Amino acid sequence: MNKMISAARLPLAVAAVSAALITTGCSSSGGSNPGGSANTSAINLSKVTLNIGDQKGTGAQALLTAAGLISKLPFHAVWSDFTSGPPMLQAMGSGSVDIGGVGDAPPVVAASSGYKVAIVGARTANPLSAALLVPKNSPIHSVSQLKGKKIAEASGSSGNYHLLDVLDTAKIPVSEVTLDNLQPADALAAFSSNQVDAWDVWSPFIEQAVSQDHARILVSGKSYQAVYSFEVAARSALADKAKAAAIRAYLKLLNQAYVWAQKNPAGWARSWAASTGLSSGIMNKAAVDVETTPVPVSSKVIASEQSVADAFYSAKLIPAKPVMSQYAVSTFNDTVPSSS
Repeated sequence: MNKMISAARLPLAVAAVSAALITTGCSSSGGSNPGGSANTSAINLSKVTLNIGDQKGTGAQALLTAAGLISKLPFHAVWSDFTSGPPMLQAMGSGSVDIGGVGDAPPVVAASSGYKVAIVGARTANPLSAALLVPKNSPIHSVSQLKGKKIAEASGSSGNYHLLDVLDTAKIPVSEVTLDNLQPADALAAFSSNQVDAWDVWSPFIEQAVSQDHARILVSGKSYQAVYSFEVAARSALADKAKAAAIRAYLKLLNQAYVWAQKNPAGWARSWAASTGLSSGIMNKAAVDVETTPVPVSSKVIASEQSVADAFYSAKLIPAKPVMSQYAVSTFNDTVPSSS
């Protein structure tokens, strides 16, 4: 079977919770905003190195390449691939990553762990890019039948939150299922060999499992809460004027690339397929399912992210409930295309 290519994963250490939440940034409500749009004309971005976290499942490097924009990055980019958002933000918390794209849940877990990070960009999340899968011959045909079952998910990921939302809507306590914390490549292997009863994951793993293993989608993201995906940056990078300027340039080009992908899904699929090693058929479907729109980091976006934090805390999956407005900045909202 052609399995999804993944990078060597980082161990998910249990981080100590900080005594106080980080308050040096703020949301669109005002106050100190790091990385502001002050005059940066004197900064020579060609001498700046930006360490960017990436995932095969989000494909920022592949997306910029497909859109013909990667050569326009005015700084030196060092790309690091991660299996999912949580290990990426762990690396960001340790200072080895400056910025990276993740789903809705990783910023919450990072904030609860006291990592010095901030949401700097947001995009709408396509409901088709999230799904709870069961094997093709599974006797499970409704969410209510998940009680007592083993479900694969990557703890702290968007798949983890989607599963929480699905269970909560069905009024099934998390304690009534067994969560098997597996990164996507391992989860795919467990799912394919029937070692788990279900798997909650995101694109393009959904499309891969449906195509290669004939997995059945029990529920997708439809009918559940509207969520977002994010660009998250290290506070240390935002405090560095040169890196903050590079982040602004990066977000502007990345947002343009996402708008391009909406209009050119076939071109995006070809580049993404080359990056992942998956077939064009799988990636053509995935490219449509992940269609997303850049949006400003607004009070609505932050409120949605707070609901994610509330859900994780209620399920006792994080040690503290962070105030997500303290982990977001609106400084880079002007990088969102007006057409978005």
